[in-house]
Amino acid sequence: MEIMKIPKPFCIFSIFTCAAIYAVYTKWNFDYKGKSVDKGLEKQLGAEISRKDEAVLYGIMFDAGSTGTRIHVFHFAQKPKELPRLINTTFKALKPGLSAYADNVDKSAEGINELLAVAKEAVPMHLWTSTPLVLKATAGLRLLPGEKAQKLLDKVKDIFQESPFFIGNDCVSIMDGSDEGISAWITVNFLTDSLNNPTKKCVGMLDLGGGSTQITFRPSTETSAENSTAEHIISFNLFNTTYKLNSHSYLGFGLMSARLAILGGVEGQTSKEGEELTSPCLSLNYQGEWEHAKILYKVKGQKTGRPLFESCRNEISKVLNKKIHETAKIKDLNFYAFSYYYELAVDAGLIDKKKGGILPVRKFESAAKTACKTMEIQQGKHPFLCMDLTYISLLLKELGFQKNHILKLAQKINNIETSWALGAILHYMDSLHML
Repeated sequence: MEIMKIPKPFCIFSIFTCAAIYAVYTKWNFDYKGKSVDKGLEKQLGAEISRKDEAVLYGIMFDAGSTGTRIHVFHFAQKPKELPRLINTTFKALKPGLSAYADNVDKSAEGINELLAVAKEAVPMHLWTSTPLVLKATAGLRLLPGEKAQKLLDKVKDIFQESPFFIGNDCVSIMDGSDEGISAWITVNFLTDSLNNPTKKCVGMLDLGGGSTQITFRPSTETSAENSTAEHIISFNLFNTTYKLNSHSYLGFGLMSARLAILGGVEGQTSKEGEELTSPCLSLNYQGEWEHAKILYKVKGQKTGRPLFESCRNEISKVLNKKIHETAKIKDLNFYAFSYYYELAVDAGLIDKKKGGILPVRKFESAAKTACKTMEIQQGKHPFLCMDLTYISLLLKELGFQKNHILKLAQKINNIETSWALGAILHYMDSLHML
């Protein structure tokens, strides 16, 4: 029997066909079985790329206030063309304020160095040289004679120069009162995600410190801004946007400075030997001591023959005496209130200490009346509560707040402290094109 020969071209074609079929099958089988692995790998690679695109940044802000010096170390992450995200913060405070060392400048170094050690611990070493270090002083130093304040600033700058962090020319300075208000405004609107967000209306800010008080807000329309008093309109750039804010700062009208004025004392002046400061805002039988800016005062109640709240209100009205400007353009704006507004609301039982709260302005007056009435009978553990609450209620009235205006009181927003320091470091880093 003759064996049929298969043509050579056909053999070659068959081999190639089988090889092609095997390759297609193998690829299909691999793709099918490895589909979930490929997707997982793709997701992992995407996350790695995302992390690599996100810059890690730190900023250090010293808040040299009238009652203490605080350090804030802010840790940010930022993707290209996006606003920075705040990852976490490190905080520490020391008392007394920097201004307390006006007559012993060298002694201030100990506290500054202690706080710098906190910064070194919080910031990774390889980022020290690219992390800006800033100190901004507020009312405590603004109230000092210029020469004394400058010596303190020079001392701090010398210490900063020896640190490993990034030091700019203006790394140590006294904040203008309006800058303090603007920085706090930036903080609250950054934390509420209102900056550069057309769907959200920016909120106003009320801050009551120890030596000064601020009110800052963005007028509801461009026309409102143009009609405002020119000296109180501040224009600045942040994250490629120009903001125009109405900002007022009142030096000497912070809670501690106001207390001293209500008691009849003078900032920076000690009482004469044996002299007592008196006030109708204290319980009639009260006698005690009160320290302000490292000066110890003897204080006592004063008899007037009228109810405590009425006597106190009249005394505080004399201190304010039309020195606070009413702002008519705040009617439809939401406001956050911080610092001593918050602390006094807690002391009066108006809000929860941890959670904060929302309340109408009239609550401060009703709480003042209650505190004053109670103190006519007994002194209580807060001897200045009647005075402080009455002061806040009159201050808000002078600023133009109606009794039914709702305020939001908070120490934290999204679990972040609502200090002006965050807004100040954001503005500073943005001006250096770090953000």
